[in-house]
Amino acid sequence: SLKMDLLHSNGVLIIQHLQRDYRAYQDFLNFMSYVGDPRNIFSIYFPLWFQLNQVVGTKMIWVAVIGDWFNLIFKWILFGHRPYWWVQETMIYPNQSSPCLEQFPITCETGPGSPSGHAMGSSCVWYVMVTAALSYTVRWKDKLAVTLHRLTWSFLWSIFWIIQISVCISRVFIATHFPHQVILGVFAGNAAIFFNIFRNLKKMKYEKRQKIFVSAAHLAAPVIMEYFLDYPDQCVHLKSIHSNTFPSSSYSWSICCCKGKNSCKISFRILCVAASLATLQLYNFVKIPTHTEYLFYVLSFCKSAAMPLTVVALVPYCVHSLMRTTEKKLN
Repeated sequence: SLKMDLLHSNGVLIIQHLQRDYRAYQDFLNFMSYVGDPRNIFSIYFPLWFQLNQVVGTKMIWVAVIGDWFNLIFKWILFGHRPYWWVQETMIYPNQSSPCLEQFPITCETGPGSPSGHAMGSSCVWYVMVTAALSYTVRWKDKLAVTLHRLTWSFLWSIFWIIQISVCISRVFIATHFPHQVILGVFAGNAAIFFNIFRNLKKMKYEKRQKIFVSAAHLAAPVIMEYFLDYPDQCVHLKSIHSNTFPSSSYSWSICCCKGKNSCKISFRILCVAASLATLQLYNFVKIPTHTEYLFYVLSFCKSAAMPLTVVALVPYCVHSLMRTTEKKLN
């Protein structure tokens, strides 16, 4: 429509301004785009917090799962363009004078662009982390402690918004999203947070039919969206197209990461954190073949399922066995 074309064309002007005048901050903005990557929830933030505090880790993974599902549903409904392909497809620029947007190695993500999954996921997970950190300072009662709590509150929420703004700017800078898409992502992330709080997921219980319906909806959403999806062919470098940003692939990260238990003393938890983070980084070296679509999704699902199992079962078991063996030798 004319209104959306006007919105997109103004967004392109903002992207050009960022790429032209803030070139010196390219490395920082690329890093912030990595910080906001939803996959980090499952490979870094979740294993870190789950081993330190199971309640926080469980809350984080639920917020991430619900948020990721909302993101896919919104993208399916809105089906927003991404800047790097819109400028090459739109007909509003006369005489083939479409503006030039620079593409970066992380630009060519697949699927619709509205709302931004990075902005949405980042707002969800950092909200959980900030509120979890502040929950420890709320218990302080004396006057000095109350003052320290207020300073901590101001500091952490300032960090929260600095990260959100930086992630949003980075996604616009690399021409993966329009400005309105990242803003919508932040609001959608907050909506997902309040949905979890309102529903009180810790006490939520579904009847058998409700479970079947919800599970079917979770599985069907990315598959249906991908059926109607026309994958971009406007990338300068075809190798830069990220297959792990396909809707079904990205969702397999979240749908496999919902349960787990563990608790023990501090030394055990610290060892579990270190071992979990180190082990999960090894999964990045596992390359999944992309020549067969069904094989890609099956292996992607298996890889994603193995990661939370590693965090909640394999690593704690191995660390516990190692510590027990060491204690026996010392005794």
